[in-house]
Amino acid sequence: MKTPQIYLFLLLLGWNVAFAAEPRRPNIIVIMADDMGYSDLGCYGGEIATPNLDALAREGVRFTQFYNTARCCPTRASLLTGLYPHQAGIGHMMDDRKLEGYRGDLNRRSLTIAEALKPAGYRSYMVGKWHVTKKVNPTGESEKHNWPLQRGFDRFYGTIHGAGSFYDPNSLTRDNTLISPFADPAYRPAEFYYTDAINDHAASFVADHARAHTTEPFFMYVAHTAPHWPMHAKEADVAKYQGKYDAGYDAIRATRVAKMKQLGLLDPRWQTAPQAGGAWSDVSDRAFEIRCMEVYAAMIDCLDQGIGRLVAELKRTGQYENTLILFLQDNGGCAENLGRARTRPPAPRAASPTLPPLAADYLQPDMIPKQTRDGFPMRQGYGVMPGAADTYVAYGEGWANVSNTPFREFKHWVHEGGISSPLVAHWPAGIPASRRNALERQPAHLIDLMATCIDLAGATYPLQRASENLHPLAGVSLRPAFSGQSVVRKEPIFFEHEGNRAVRDDPWKLVAKGPAGAWELYDMAADRTETHNLAATETARVQTMVAQWEAWARRTDVLPWIWNPPYGQLAAANPPAKLGKNKANP
Repeated sequence: MKTPQIYLFLLLLGWNVAFAAEPRRPNIIVIMADDMGYSDLGCYGGEIATPNLDALAREGVRFTQFYNTARCCPTRASLLTGLYPHQAGIGHMMDDRKLEGYRGDLNRRSLTIAEALKPAGYRSYMVGKWHVTKKVNPTGESEKHNWPLQRGFDRFYGTIHGAGSFYDPNSLTRDNTLISPFADPAYRPAEFYYTDAINDHAASFVADHARAHTTEPFFMYVAHTAPHWPMHAKEADVAKYQGKYDAGYDAIRATRVAKMKQLGLLDPRWQTAPQAGGAWSDVSDRAFEIRCMEVYAAMIDCLDQGIGRLVAELKRTGQYENTLILFLQDNGGCAENLGRARTRPPAPRAASPTLPPLAADYLQPDMIPKQTRDGFPMRQGYGVMPGAADTYVAYGEGWANVSNTPFREFKHWVHEGGISSPLVAHWPAGIPASRRNALERQPAHLIDLMATCIDLAGATYPLQRASENLHPLAGVSLRPAFSGQSVVRKEPIFFEHEGNRAVRDDPWKLVAKGPAGAWELYDMAADRTETHNLAATETARVQTMVAQWEAWARRTDVLPWIWNPPYGQLAAANPPAKLGKNKANP
């Protein structure tokens, strides 16, 4: 009898089928928006038209409890390295505060995703906002040590600085060379608008890769500046939203809450956090406030259009099915009132330019340009209607509160409004059909993205680079969650930014506002909007979680910190045993 041979044949056949079913290593694209609220996307409850992202969500998985770090540059450091931002040297902004966690420059004890995937055969591309080095205008090549190409990327188009005009951005760079958008022979649109330039270059890199590197997978990081201030948008996009926001803050929030409940994103038990930023009935210039939100919505609309072009290019080049697309944002909606001062009446736009025009090859050095290219001076102030290149204003606290519906607080803080992000995961070849349009409710964090990329790429994260010991990865792979499996996390998720502190140990969250703020405790399953502080009745749990935070903060270079008072002094003033007497900050 030849039974053993038959068994062997069947065994090999089964092995081959299993092997064929396993998708080959995917391309990975991480797309990040800037200063966008949790509920702005249509697929997360918003009224803004985001059909392309909504389609990715319908065909993929939406994470409902994904977290960032509450601020742009720490988020970018954490995303790129799989570490908490202080471990990467960027616990705050891009200034050197002479402490390891606050150097303002990506350190050498961290590895970027691009650096980690290169030995596994991946090519890497970066488009958009870098913002993890203080060397924005280097005097020599050595000062570019933390620019994208020096940190593992093969191609780069974007800005090194963290903010700027959408019509004339500062620190615009192609690969390693600062350029002017008006003297760039490689990209000549009819009208330069930075969001379009980012998306167009992302699509171009996809096309170039398909043509020249067909046997290699790629990683691409697309870091948008939209919808970060200034409120700049093309009039054709703004026109879609005329009249959309005439009803004001409360009405839009109520509509979003209803849609979020319908989508399953908002538990009916959770109370919507109180309106912040003033009542609509008290707004002194409604036309201005309405215009701010119309432009903000148009910025997100344009971002989504460009993502549609990127997806179309993936399909055209046959790379769509085996590309993992992750979409997220760097922090919650921004309540900063930049450019909205009421100290003097806003200057009207002049009928003709009043300043000499700038040369086409002039390199814009300023975050806030002093003038437009054709000679119009920059205008700011409460009442300056935003959108055009000669304006530079933010959309304000009231609309930021709408963006963060239904949560408390904003960018900077580590209450849910500051750190909650959409995360859309789309991968036709790797996410089961049964999981399409699923909501994934496991908490996750930026630190998990590097671990996910390492896992999917079959790469190895080293312990050393040259003679430098690397920090071990802080996160875990989210690959199991794509299939509805549990993610095994050995410790809670931690936060610190500007003295704002938090610990998320499902279902509990311990959080404090400001360096001297008292600890608050919330049951996130019953109260994710953080309206019922349980610190007074759960003192033992508070003590345990405070100890966890302190141990983490010392291990990850959060402490010593740069905030006053010093943490030891703060802990003495607010020992955990006394926290029951403190109330939650409204």
